Amino acid sequence: MSNPREFIVKPDPDDPRLVVRVEGVDHEGNSVTASVTVERPLTLYLNSQEIVTMMTIGDYPEYLAVGYLLNQNMLSQDDRITAVDYNEDIETVVVRTDGETDFEDKLRKKTLTSGCAQGTVFGDLMENFEDVLLAKDVKIKTSELYRLLHTINSAPSLYLEAGAIHGCVLCEGDHPLIYMEDVGRHNAVDKIAGYMFQKGISGEDKIFYTTGRLTSEMVIKTVQMGIPILVSRSGFTAWGVDLAKEADLTLIGRAKGKRFLVFAAPHRIEYDAPAAG
Repeated sequence: MSNPREFIVKPDPDDPRLVVRVEGVDHEGNSVTASVTVERPLTLYLNSQEIVTMMTIGDYPEYLAVGYLLNQNMLSQDDRITAVDYNEDIETVVVRTDGETDFEDKLRKKTLTSGCAQGTVFGDLMENFEDVLLAKDVKIKTSELYRLLHTINSAPSLYLEAGAIHGCVLCEGDHPLIYMEDVGRHNAVDKIAGYMFQKGISGEDKIFYTTGRLTSEMVIKTVQMGIPILVSRSGFTAWGVDLAKEADLTLIGRAKGKRFLVFAAPHRIEYDAPAAG
């Protein structure tokens, strides 16, 4: 990466696979044409076991598959992936490991979460949650946070082009690194988790930004990735706050412009810039 302020991965709103033009009428009855986000099914296999069918925009299916399995504790950081095979024609991705696996018990425990589009939690999703120790010495200055919010919100994106989509960004200081979007925030965070795993990127000194709500699942996934600071332009749920406090995860919500709220682990924030009037 030649310039630390450049995105390593960023949305491509010009990708014809991700948006289509649809004709309609506006509030005055006038004919209009607008961009809308595409969603398509993706069936995920872990070796020979079918795991789930997800609705996704279809970019980065390999990272989505690996990240999903990691965040559902179906893969661990010690597992060795031998191949990730994506077949666009049959909308299937297969993650292969060097050992056979059987997740029928976990699949029987599957429950639907409150997330939009698609999100599932398995009965043992939190089996490693209490074992994670987040770095305490990582700091974010308010000046860095304000610059980060401006950079992310002004970057070209599918959200600005067509809407109906969530975004997640892996950041370091005020530098956004990996920007993923999808119809559900769960998919967007899983793509980043998969990218981090396959590229060997540590989360211990990173910041995670999401456009979605700070729910229990978003907190759990951030902690599982080892990231100590989670930021959102949206609000909180009570369980999300409780879990963030338990994990010592710095939880920053309703972050827009120079305004934000912190409901967990404020010790990582350094107030070095004037706040909004």
